[in-house]
Amino acid sequence: MTTLLLIAPPHFKACEPPASLAFLSGALRAGGVECVTADLNLEGQLRLLQQAKNLSLEGKWQQRAVKNCNRNLKALRMPRSRQLYGNNDRYRRCVIDINKVLEMAAAETGAKASLADFQIPGRSPLASEDLLQATREPQSNPWFSFFSHRLRELLCENRADWLGISLNFLSEALTTFAIIGWMRQEFPEVKLVVGGGLVTTWMSHPNWSSRGSRLATLACFIAGPGEEALTTLLGGTPIADAPPDYRELAGPYFSPGFVLPWTASRGCFWRRCTFCPETAERNTFLLSPPRKNILQLEKQCERHSPALIHFLDNAITPAMMRELTKWRMPPWYGFARFDGLLTNEKFCRKLAASGCVMLKLGLESGDPAVLAAMNKGTALPLVERALASLKNAGIATYIYLLFGTPAEERDAALRTRDFVAAHAQEIDFLNLAIFNMPRLSEEARGGITTMDFSDDDLSIYTDFVHPLDWHRSKIRRFLDSDFRRTPEIAAVLRRDPPFFTSNHAAFLLPATIQYAERQR
Repeated sequence: MTTLLLIAPPHFKACEPPASLAFLSGALRAGGVECVTADLNLEGQLRLLQQAKNLSLEGKWQQRAVKNCNRNLKALRMPRSRQLYGNNDRYRRCVIDINKVLEMAAAETGAKASLADFQIPGRSPLASEDLLQATREPQSNPWFSFFSHRLRELLCENRADWLGISLNFLSEALTTFAIIGWMRQEFPEVKLVVGGGLVTTWMSHPNWSSRGSRLATLACFIAGPGEEALTTLLGGTPIADAPPDYRELAGPYFSPGFVLPWTASRGCFWRRCTFCPETAERNTFLLSPPRKNILQLEKQCERHSPALIHFLDNAITPAMMRELTKWRMPPWYGFARFDGLLTNEKFCRKLAASGCVMLKLGLESGDPAVLAAMNKGTALPLVERALASLKNAGIATYIYLLFGTPAEERDAALRTRDFVAAHAQEIDFLNLAIFNMPRLSEEARGGITTMDFSDDDLSIYTDFVHPLDWHRSKIRRFLDSDFRRTPEIAAVLRRDPPFFTSNHAAFLLPATIQYAERQR
């Protein structure tokens, strides 16, 4: 019988299980394919943190961070979380000290790392030649000593015929190709298959057929949702809506309890925003029937007793929202659109009663003309009513802003600043981003002059000449000297969890802390 070893390679945020492994393994097992999962991202980061004990330490900060590392990790995972997560200063110090240890340990291998990112100086995950070089010289990868030992152990123990790699983030790409190169040298009989969000984006890239073809000879690459394609590839029978399997992904993750990643849909039901890669890549929208989906979710909650549910949908659909109000779940959060439903305070209170503690919402801009040019389908009066309703219902908001789109100029950015400042009491967290133009977007194909950020041939985004002279350097100065210094906005930004950002924000909320205490 065919056996697949399915891994998540380092390095990305290790605060919850990789959903891709759970959903793929659930589908494979339901379809009759033997599968073993391993989260090498979590394992690798834990190993790095332990290696820091052997470092030469300079200064009191380094000494304190290493000395207290195990204690800080224990505090970060403690279900009785009020002492840490209920105290913002204590929480920040704990996370920043853990990050310092990880940073020092990674530097010993020649890498730059944080709890949220990983880079190899001089190598780009967006350059096909650097990816190919990683396959030719796997031993030069900073993770080599870890993954070569661990994979040899897993492959031999499970007698795997296939190795599957879930590649979703740029921070994993160079290590993924180093693993591919090592596998071809050491285990040439084991077949390789690679999928995930980054692979899906790359395979829609205009350069994939030429530059990417050299990479495609190294393994079987699968774009889009991989459950059906992977099950078929390995000789199984695809089963629709097979539930995910988290049994081998219990942790210990960097969170105060098990976080259950969940999805009710794939792709985006709106698919009209001009700035969004979902629109540019024309990804298909797939929706699981809401009631059936929640019944599956309820079974997973009974099995795993999660401290928090993380909906991974690009945006939770209105139909799913309505269904959720009929249930009582553990604390949950996820992305949603500013929808008319959220202007109804009675509905928002039902949503809060269902377990909703936070919604991530893409406002993008506080200027009506910019929103119209983005095709957001959002009006500011609706946003104002939704923010008020959510605040009154006790649901926190994590608001996303996007500066530098082609229709924005400084005055529009100032209007965004003023809108956010005026509603700061109704906004709990903020995410600020500068616009990157997707290569396949309408603007990139239209009249705007574009140019490459670098020589990287697999770059997902393109630079451009802003038609209103509102360039990135000007935006950065505006954000640093004006936006962030607005007192009302500065107070909101200080609440944002370092490194873990939205993944930990819900744990700082009283409702989530109280739920954890009731579960003792």
